[in-house]
Amino acid sequence: MDLSIVIPLKNEAESLPELESWIRRVVEAQGYAYEIIFIDDGSTDNSWSVIEQLQAANPNIRSVKFRRNYGKSAALHIGFQRTRGNVVITMDADLQDSPDEIPALYDMISGDGYDLVSGWKKKRHDPLEKRLPSKLFNAVASWMSGIKLHDFNCGLKAYRSAVVKAVEVYGEMHRWIPVLAKWAGFTNIGEKVVEHQARKYGYSKFGWERYVNGFLDLLSVYFVGKFGKRPMHFFGTLGVLSFLAGFVFLAYLSWAKLVYKEYGIADRPLFYFGILALIVGTQLFLTGFLAEIVNRNSASRNDYLIEKDV
Repeated sequence: MDLSIVIPLKNEAESLPELESWIRRVVEAQGYAYEIIFIDDGSTDNSWSVIEQLQAANPNIRSVKFRRNYGKSAALHIGFQRTRGNVVITMDADLQDSPDEIPALYDMISGDGYDLVSGWKKKRHDPLEKRLPSKLFNAVASWMSGIKLHDFNCGLKAYRSAVVKAVEVYGEMHRWIPVLAKWAGFTNIGEKVVEHQARKYGYSKFGWERYVNGFLDLLSVYFVGKFGKRPMHFFGTLGVLSFLAGFVFLAYLSWAKLVYKEYGIADRPLFYFGILALIVGTQLFLTGFLAEIVNRNSASRNDYLIEKDV
């Protein structure tokens, strides 16, 4: 199969018929063997009924319905597991991502050899209070990750099939898939300017808390990518340094008492700093040891209750 299109959604019943018709018109004009995978992330409107109607009319549609809302990362993870196409494209269901971009994205993966291509909505139809934090967010993310992208959170992305099968998307990590892909060894990451459509139906799911969560998730991705398989290298190093610092402090105080006959060293702040450093160093080392054990015996973090899978 040439192409899999994964579409996570929540409460987008009005957009779905127009989106499906638009996608079908574009991909069938290109002659792709394709599938559209809708992931209903706990919608409370009639989105699932609309999906069932579309699926009855188009045999290339597959769909999954979560029993409750798990979030976009969970929806993408389940969708990625079910893809069969050589190229996988993700897009939002709110019609703000244009299906007309699909052929160019497909060619960049299949023809130009990219592992991942991220869309860049260079001209956005969003209010200023949303655009400015987004620019800052993406600039910091690019600097921390070393990946030169302007729009990490763009839902319109294209992947080589091996990428989506290799990365594990959980929590709120969907915006950091390029970083996860890089840590997995897929370093040929590109970018394409794409058209941003104004929202036609429904309402935005945007919230300020996503920026705070986004930065925390980026730190998590960086830490897991660098130390996830060897947590002792992080905690153990800090623990040893702290323990050595405490040992030096206490050794100095002991030497001062023995050589210079100083008394009352237990009243000096350096004494308590030394004791604290020894304790913290020991705890960090034990944390690293326990993290190594947990890492070797960890179970999957992606267990979701699926109501329907058709």
